[in-house]
Amino acid sequence: MSERTIISFDYAIKTVLRDKANFDILEGFLSELLGKQITILALLESEGNAEIEGAKTNRVDLKAKIDDGEMAIIELQFADQVDFFGKILYSASKAIVEQIPKGGKYDIKKIYSINIVYFELGAKQDYIFHADMLNFNGIHFKEQIPFSQNDNLAPPPCEKNHIHPEYYLILPNKFDEQIKDGIDEWVYVFKKSAVKDGFKAKGIKEAGIKLDELKMTKTQKAAYEKFLMDKQSVDSAMWTAEMKGRAAGREEGREESILQIAKKLKAKSMDINDIAETTGLSTDDILLL
Repeated sequence: MSERTIISFDYAIKTVLRDKANFDILEGFLSELLGKQITILALLESEGNAEIEGAKTNRVDLKAKIDDGEMAIIELQFADQVDFFGKILYSASKAIVEQIPKGGKYDIKKIYSINIVYFELGAKQDYIFHADMLNFNGIHFKEQIPFSQNDNLAPPPCEKNHIHPEYYLILPNKFDEQIKDGIDEWVYVFKKSAVKDGFKAKGIKEAGIKLDELKMTKTQKAAYEKFLMDKQSVDSAMWTAEMKGRAAGREEGREESILQIAKKLKAKSMDINDIAETTGLSTDDILLL
């Protein structure tokens, strides 16, 4: 089965997928993952919506307002991060808080936190994980109370909506490429940056056409190649720091390596805030280098 090479999904999120005309690609992916038809109403401001020049290369995020005011947060993470789970919990919590006007009602809409992760998280075989909290469970008599609320904006009678965030982890590097359903086709895309001709998942056909690397102009191609080179440079620097830290066998060795990485990235004119995000150093420390 032949396949078509497309631009990487992280680059697509930074560029092509921001165009309303291309929402059908993200809608297809979300529909396959969540098991229901999804319509994107708008993309909201986030770090992943920054212009490509100076944008982060090890983490990309996108916030989409979807049906009934719910929100999907899509994050791609390439570099290992010890507080990764704290970060995704914070992002979901922040999205919840931002829904509530000062002095307003707690009319909470569902948040879907979707994390596409390219570093090791301890999984042995599985490549898609789901966490939710749909009910409070009685300790003594096994009763259940739904973690839900009525939609205060809807006329009665209205159904209760589960409001606790749901979290998804997608680990493309763990995928064995044995395709069983539509979401597997999407995981293949995340892993290989390619679409096979026989793929039928929602949004896949559109991705194969609109993200086709061969259809890029010379200017677009040059910008994409620069993005890939910057990303490779950061990945290599982080890997080198890890290896040096292990060899030194002490924290001082790792810290020295991180400083060297920051100096190199600063010399390449990378944005100060991006260097801080990549290395964990403060912007003040980086300015002093």
